[in-house]
Amino acid sequence: MSPAQAPLLEAIEISKSYGARLALDNVSLAVRPGEIAALLGPNGAGKTTTLSILATLLKPDSGHVLINGKPRKSDPTGLGRMLGLVPQSLALYPTLSAAQNVWHFARMQGLARDDAKEYCRRALDEVGLGERADEPMHAFSGGMKRLLNLACGIVHRPPVLLLDEPTVGVDLQSREQLLARIRHYADAGAGVIYSTHYMEEAERICDRVLLIDRGKLIAEGDLEKVISLGGSRPRIELTYRGQLPDGRFGNLAGVREIGTTFSEGKAILEMNSFAQVAEVLHGLRTLDVNVVDFNLHSPNLSDAFIALTGHTLRDQVL
Repeated sequence: MSPAQAPLLEAIEISKSYGARLALDNVSLAVRPGEIAALLGPNGAGKTTTLSILATLLKPDSGHVLINGKPRKSDPTGLGRMLGLVPQSLALYPTLSAAQNVWHFARMQGLARDDAKEYCRRALDEVGLGERADEPMHAFSGGMKRLLNLACGIVHRPPVLLLDEPTVGVDLQSREQLLARIRHYADAGAGVIYSTHYMEEAERICDRVLLIDRGKLIAEGDLEKVISLGGSRPRIELTYRGQLPDGRFGNLAGVREIGTTFSEGKAILEMNSFAQVAEVLHGLRTLDVNVVDFNLHSPNLSDAFIALTGHTLRDQVL
């Protein structure tokens, strides 16, 4: 993805209220060709409202959405077909076969009958369900239903894909298939906005993070930038034998003990970089302290999320 590329989908200063509750407050964001942008936030932060407005299913109270640089009303049919929405709730017909489900969504997107048949076959093959095309949806596992849900969202080959927690409740194998397919879809040139509660998914496949809390966009940027905004530094968690003297790490620049372990023989140190690990371990040996185990922790998206919002990802925000 080139930073110079124009956004495929852009929200400009959108706000939305439900009665007295302000769900979105002047939020601006965009997604460009070839990138996956993670949309993160605690429960109730405004993620679903954002996706609904981006999908043009919900009108903002103020602000506007541009699809390929244009408002949808300038070409409702053509611009609308640029979007593919995969909702968290399964949008499938249980009595229809996999192929019939996807064919139905292809026709809803305006594809001709012959084209719809070919597009359905290709979409099912892409998500790994080609050999199960004639089986009824109600006989599928939870993971297979999620894959079918994705096939319905991408059948018309939209250049913009909006995903609302697509891997919730799926088995490990299906999850890996979904993530690989979404990354492949972006690598082929699509712009993807990916809402998830799983930080490791965002770290694995997303290029950029959009962090919403209480209706505001509070952080935006690539993973490294957003993680750095959390203020965390690398940590080493030690289990040792011996006695640590007071001021034990005062002579190591950039190293400090943090937190409380409530356990004898354990300590947690924060460092400027992992390059200081050897220095820390050597310093402990000179104090006749025997390190029996240690774990290294690199700052990650979960650390930044908690630091920036004060919540874990599944906390309820009232």
